[in-house]
Amino acid sequence: MERPGKAQLLNRLNRIEGQVRGVARMVEDGRYCIDILTQVQAARAALSRVESELLKDHLSHCIEGAIVSGDRDEQRKKAAELIELLERAAR
Repeated sequence: MERPGKAQLLNRLNRIEGQVRGVARMVEDGRYCIDILTQVQAARAALSRVESELLKDHLSHCIEGAIVSGDRDEQRKKAAELIELLERAAR
């Protein structure tokens, strides 16, 4: 199932890919460390925004779908997946 925000997310990811290639070029060229670190922070922030959008999408589609279905096993499975994801992020 293709979701409406898929193209937007792919555009963001393509821009991030370009940012990371740019950081690699900066390292190759021996650019000033602070300039490189600034670009790394920008790429990390952009990835964080993509992560946030994906999490919102998961909550509004997958989690909500499990709740609406009334299937307790599916609800537990989706909740466990989300908890595991959050635990990994906290490490």
